[in-house]
Amino acid sequence: MTIDNGYSSEAGHLHSGPFDLGYKIEGSGPTLLIIGSAVYYPRTFSQSLRRHLRLVFADHRGFAPSQGNLSTVDASFEAVIEDIERMREHLGLERFAILGHSGHGYMALEYAKRHPDRVSHVVMVATGPSHSPRHMAAADRLWAETVAPERKAIFDREMAILGSDIAEKPEERFKSLLIRLGAKSWYDAAFDARPLWEGVTVNKLVFDHLWGEVFRDIDLRQGLDRLKIPIMLALGRFDYLVAPASTWDEYRADVSDLTIRLFEKSGHTPQLEQSAAFDDALLEFLGRR
Repeated sequence: MTIDNGYSSEAGHLHSGPFDLGYKIEGSGPTLLIIGSAVYYPRTFSQSLRRHLRLVFADHRGFAPSQGNLSTVDASFEAVIEDIERMREHLGLERFAILGHSGHGYMALEYAKRHPDRVSHVVMVATGPSHSPRHMAAADRLWAETVAPERKAIFDREMAILGSDIAEKPEERFKSLLIRLGAKSWYDAAFDARPLWEGVTVNKLVFDHLWGEVFRDIDLRQGLDRLKIPIMLALGRFDYLVAPASTWDEYRADVSDLTIRLFEKSGHTPQLEQSAAFDDALLEFLGRR
């Protein structure tokens, strides 16, 4: 992505075990560490935000090129959290806000629990309380009971094409799935997400283990009552990929300082779909407004 004149830009890599973790730094101001893909996520945050914050985009193992045969040990949640700390040390970050989108929200929160002295704020975007059968059933009910037939028709059409996508490029199954899930993940059900995924590396083993097992069984309450760092939840009303906003109600009492923002014309990616409103809410939460 091209950065406007006046924005600082830096990129590099950090080796961790068999993985080559990339990072990209754009903008100026207080640091916001964004966990995920250093290729995908810079495309989803506004250029305007870079005038207010120093955005540090960092790969986790699911998005990093790797060498050799991988095992579930290489895909562990523990290893991912340790990599965040390695990245912090490598970049010389002292104290910063941390953001995770979707399942990466669990990574951001867990890092803050383990390193509260390093984190000023936690931002979880489009993250449900877990991917447990109970929470995913709530997402399915919301879809079944509230979604217009036109959106469901788009979903059915895209799912019918998914098989041929995977047969053509089996190594890109994860990306193909997310692209075809547009009716469940974007306010504009026909949004074409393919340009966002160009050039993005995906390690299937890491995603299968984390999203299929770790986030299915995760218990956010562990250590949550001891965390005194402000937490923001940024949720999209048209997000059918994760549990609906109402499922967070039972966790409110466990969070000492919680801000929830529901974006009315967003699905799973409010930082892109309603970038101006998202930027305002984020900067207000971080005390930059």
